[in-house]
Amino acid sequence: MANSKYEYVKSFELEDEVMLPNLMVVRIDGRDFTRFSQVHEFEKPNDEAALNLMNSCSAAVLEEFPDIIFAYGYSDEYSFVFKKTSRFYQRRASKILSLVASFFAAIYVIKWKEFFPQRKLEYAPSFTSKVVICASSEVLQTYLAWRQQDCHVNNQYNTCFWMLVQSGKTISETQEILKNTQKQQKNELLFQKFGINYKSLPELFRQGSCLFKTKVEETVKHDENGNPVKRMRRKAVFVHSENIAGRSFWNEQPTLFKDLGHFTNDIGKIEPDFVRSFQFENKMLPLTWVVIRIDGCHFHRFSEVHEFEKPNDEQALKLMNSCAVAVLEEFQDIHFAYGVSDEYSFVLKKESELYKRQSSTIISAIASFFTSTYVIRWRDFFPHKELKYPPSFDGRAVCYPTYKILLDYLAWRQVDCHINNQYNTCFWMLVKSGKTKTQSQDYLKGTQTREKNELLSRQFGIEYNTLPLIFRMGSSVFRLKEAVAVENGVISGKKLEGEVIVDHCNIIDHSFWEEHQHILSY
Repeated sequence: MANSKYEYVKSFELEDEVMLPNLMVVRIDGRDFTRFSQVHEFEKPNDEAALNLMNSCSAAVLEEFPDIIFAYGYSDEYSFVFKKTSRFYQRRASKILSLVASFFAAIYVIKWKEFFPQRKLEYAPSFTSKVVICASSEVLQTYLAWRQQDCHVNNQYNTCFWMLVQSGKTISETQEILKNTQKQQKNELLFQKFGINYKSLPELFRQGSCLFKTKVEETVKHDENGNPVKRMRRKAVFVHSENIAGRSFWNEQPTLFKDLGHFTNDIGKIEPDFVRSFQFENKMLPLTWVVIRIDGCHFHRFSEVHEFEKPNDEQALKLMNSCAVAVLEEFQDIHFAYGVSDEYSFVLKKESELYKRQSSTIISAIASFFTSTYVIRWRDFFPHKELKYPPSFDGRAVCYPTYKILLDYLAWRQVDCHINNQYNTCFWMLVKSGKTKTQSQDYLKGTQTREKNELLSRQFGIEYNTLPLIFRMGSSVFRLKEAVAVENGVISGKKLEGEVIVDHCNIIDHSFWEEHQHILSY
């Protein structure tokens, strides 16, 4: 396929590869889960069903991504450790962290009813994530010890806090009572005032949950006589341990020892600042246009399994657009989005300080929110089609220094839409006419725009320029400056100022931007 004059914008994309032999950890955290837990009435200080849902999601992550060997989580966070030799996604940090957060969010929505059968999921959950680079097994050991210590400290405080609140104290009074109290004092408070021996509380609450892959014997089939045939398989198992970073615990697990290294000593005092220094964080340049582009992961297979129409499935595109609208409604700093097929580009205003411009947090928040919304709204667009497995999206963040370059980026994506849609329309019409996929590819090889248009017109009676705009132009999502009504587009009826709309228009022509200067406010 031909390249366009806008291809140069790809040079602004930065590599964020985590170099070997560093170990990679992806930590996800629930985005604003304090509010999420309140809205969904989670029990305090711990909701066992909510924790089991998190654990179930983490097990699905280990099953989906073979390179993840170990996971540890508590409350609304989980850390996933990749084997030291992993080359997953060419070890590109933004791709990996967004994909894990996206998949986790999709699973969370899918499994919600399993753990909360009587409770409606009120809105789309989302997760932020980051990559922690561990230069050695000792750094990994310190990281894991730090996270489990955080679990101990937070759970003890929260247990005291909510017992006091439930006994009649106000939040302010409770905070004042617990101010500057030490571990022993909290234990005494729980025992003397509430008769609770802290160490007798469930391990799930006090220690968090760790999950790792180990070899177990499983029955894979039965022979002709009905006898079970067993094989050793790698399977994820849950363990609750007082010290997951302890030498004795770690070195007793052969798979951990092999894939991640061994711990030679036990951890003494933990210095959180030391561990934080290994967090891979790319803070984006100030006063530059930031674009977050998400792409469906293996959506060729996803579209085949779910029998999307070829070359375009209008309902699938409308589902994508609906999710993009939700993203703009959720993140006010996003002023414009452009999407085609299984990708979407979101433009943050130049002055945005969203998440302090930390790329990993922004990418993962948007990718995971988009994904969970996709799962929630699936039935709205495919009421008679089962979602057979969770979708996922990976993302990247790119800074563009000038208004012109930003518009060239968006023009590049729309040109790509034109090129791909014209090719795919020809390709699938040829396939439907009886040619094999290989024959269709050979037939189209080297053809230009005019030749493809003639092919469609001559052989199939299709005038390309009369095809629906959503296919040829892609979709633009933005907020209205004032109430409008459009007769020949998707916008119809009265719209409110500030309302997020979807339009299918030419964004390569600068007249669009001149007519809608409020969108980017350059």
